[in-house]
Amino acid sequence: QVQLVESGGGLVQAGGSLRLSCAASGRSINTNAMAWFRQAPGKEREFVSCIDWNGGIIYYRDSVKGRFTISRDNAKNMVYLEMNSLKPDDTAVYYCAAAGSRVLISRQGADYDYWGQGTQVTVSS
Repeated sequence: QVQLVESGGGLVQAGGSLRLSCAASGRSINTNAMAWFRQAPGKEREFVSCIDWNGGIIYYRDSVKGRFTISRDNAKNMVYLEMNSLKPDDTAVYYCAAAGSRVLISRQGADYDYWGQGTQVTVSS
């Protein structure tokens, strides 16, 4: 089993920055694809970014390209999401997720077996 705990969320003004962290425990996530998803009030959960086991393949949703950067530190069992130029539309609960062992990388939430509790990001205009 993998436990994931997100941190780093908060309230920021539009144009500001936040860095989300995801700490994994229980076992190593070195071979797992990892991702960030988000869910805004009244909306469905949506994909934000994903990274394969060594950072060689990375995807972003179009609306965050050039503003968000996903990274991982396998030695520390950590995944990060650096968010710059934040917009009010980025307001959501952000979730870290770990994919199943057979998944190289995926934008689909159904391919992710382990989820954190989420961290709130609020961007004021």
